[in-house]
Amino acid sequence: MFKHILIPTDGSDLSRKAVLYGVRLAKASGAKVTGLTIAEPYRVASMDAVLVSIGEDEYDEESRRISDRALEQVKMAAEAAGVPCDTVREVHDQPYRAIIDSAHALSCDLIVMASHGRRGISALLLGSETVKVLTHSTIPVLVYR
Repeated sequence: MFKHILIPTDGSDLSRKAVLYGVRLAKASGAKVTGLTIAEPYRVASMDAVLVSIGEDEYDEESRRISDRALEQVKMAAEAAGVPCDTVREVHDQPYRAIIDSAHALSCDLIVMASHGRRGISALLLGSETVKVLTHSTIPVLVYR
């Protein structure tokens, strides 16, 4: 069935549920999993240094802390299920592209990810990384809602 499942996560409750589902699927398939987090690169929102509220070092530290916490959830779920697990943290300005590129680079044959289920105008305005992955990926994507 599947040999390597990529599970992108942001650490949210919904992502945590998708992680658990992806790990259960990996266990049933005899697959390994890779947990993935994507951090956006540091951007300065002002040209005036006085108005910049957080520096790059602080941003990187907080971003890494959030990623580590999310990836730890994947490791713990995989360990509890007896599923081999790796974790990857990427920094990319287009999270959907980082997910797809990572899946290809790691030779994954399935991507399992959560959907926040936005509908109507909010989905159009906010966009959805899940929809972008579904639209652009040649690797199968299982969306957990």
